[in-house]
Amino acid sequence: MEFTLKIWRQQNAGAKGGFKTYPLKDVSPEMSFLEMLDYLNKQLIEGGDEPVTFEHDCREGICGTCGLYINGRPHGPMRDTTTCELHMREFADGDTIFIEPWRASAFPVIKDLAVDRSSFERIMHAGGFISTNTGCAPESNSNPIGKHVADLAFDAAACIGCGACVAACKNSSAMLFASAKIAQYAMTPQGKVERKERVDQMVRQMDAEGFGACSNTYSCEFDCPKGISVDFIATMNKEFLYSKLFGQKG
Repeated sequence: MEFTLKIWRQQNAGAKGGFKTYPLKDVSPEMSFLEMLDYLNKQLIEGGDEPVTFEHDCREGICGTCGLYINGRPHGPMRDTTTCELHMREFADGDTIFIEPWRASAFPVIKDLAVDRSSFERIMHAGGFISTNTGCAPESNSNPIGKHVADLAFDAAACIGCGACVAACKNSSAMLFASAKIAQYAMTPQGKVERKERVDQMVRQMDAEGFGACSNTYSCEFDCPKGISVDFIATMNKEFLYSKLFGQKG
């Protein structure tokens, strides 16, 4: 297969970036998207050019580091698929593919396609934890949790923090990410100890990082590679209202 790659190149957050064109031949349809970029970088290095900087780690759809904007969609054309799980067979031979980093002021460009998502980490540091006894394991039946509640908590915990929701939102909102992290704790007994402080601190930090408000277009849910539901945003709003009505120490 042959492709024309239009890749965003930018030296750092303060530099002016732009698209650079790279023709690429002999691409196997079985290559993952990241393997295709590896293949391109190998040719660039062998030709004495600077390779394209992009993020990756597990390459198994788990870590969330590989997020790219591909032909105007976070993670590319396939739903419920991370960039590393996307294969070149999903494109037509001869296609022109535009590849960009996430576009959000809260995700400044580090270089080329790599962005700084430490803002997500600071939101988690603000309240994404629980207080629990770390001694002997408690009796398994001492904290009974209904299956429906457990399933919802697991669904929320499936969020990998890739930032696709921010990239998809016209306001660069992080509410799907924050709500998933808040909901996964709020639904279980272990997470209720800090429920009032947690939502207040995480929402406050989210706003401080410069993320926008929810646009209510559901684009975040549509482009989330793990299919996180916008219903969790309603859960976060409920938790936030509870915190304000009853006070953080109530």
